[in-house]
Amino acid sequence: MAEDASLEAAANQPQLEAVDTVSLATEASNPASRNLDQLSASQIVELMNDEDGKVAGAVRKTLPRIAQAVEVITARMQKGGRLVYMGAGTSGRLGVLDAAECPPTFNTSPDQVLGLIAGGPNAMVNAAEAAEDDPALGRQDAAAIGLTENDIVVGLAASGRTPYVIGALQYAREVGAAAIAVTCNSPSALEEVAEITIAPVTGPEVLAGSTRLKAGTAQKMVLNMLSTATMVRLGKTYGNLMVDMRPTNAKLRRRAARIVAEATGQDEMAAMEALEASGGETRTAIVALLAGVTPEAARERLRQANGFVRKALEG
Repeated sequence: MAEDASLEAAANQPQLEAVDTVSLATEASNPASRNLDQLSASQIVELMNDEDGKVAGAVRKTLPRIAQAVEVITARMQKGGRLVYMGAGTSGRLGVLDAAECPPTFNTSPDQVLGLIAGGPNAMVNAAEAAEDDPALGRQDAAAIGLTENDIVVGLAASGRTPYVIGALQYAREVGAAAIAVTCNSPSALEEVAEITIAPVTGPEVLAGSTRLKAGTAQKMVLNMLSTATMVRLGKTYGNLMVDMRPTNAKLRRRAARIVAEATGQDEMAAMEALEASGGETRTAIVALLAGVTPEAARERLRQANGFVRKALEG
């Protein structure tokens, strides 16, 4: 496998290096900011805000692809698959961030949504730019987590040409995992290896080539949609309430009580008592109060309803 990966990397490298990065929209110089160093602080932040205002429109154009990706991710996760974000630099950090937010928000297990960054965990706080140039490393990291056909790999690369991400998506395709790309350039090398490509084209940055700006914002918006919409489709919400959150500290326990109170029309004292009786399980407390059943009966209803509160209340 290592020898195959090396051969694959060698085969891909000339093609990747042949790409003229200046031709990428994310690397181009923005005419609106060519006199950036001559602007006042007020003018700089106003210009940046104007440019940021273009991001939502770019993301909106990709909504059909985002929705398609959500359906694919949901279907695979219903079969026990994992959502795996893989990227380098800013893109990789955004993937790790989104993955880290899922357990407290949606009560996912730590291995259900993963974030892998080129260069490993240390690259979250220290630049490891050279790591992104190795497609074999992307393959290696994907293989190391035992990627299977039930999993989904979301490759994140603002440029659309990061070798680490290309290697990861190639490996995903080989093992039958879903391969989704998120980039801010189109066409791109990622499109050739991904099954679904989400490409909000945000154009040149205020600071030329600094894709932590508009491109990073666009990727964050896309990731917000992918994870949130998927978790909604998996029954992690009731209405717009996060009913499967983990109340692991004082703030979250208060939030859980407010959620139970809002969902049931009870006061917070009754909600807190129901939560305590339900072992801190927000969904169980809601079903128990609304259906007038014991926490044990509420859990059984939820089990039969695959965790969907609304369906459990119909039982």
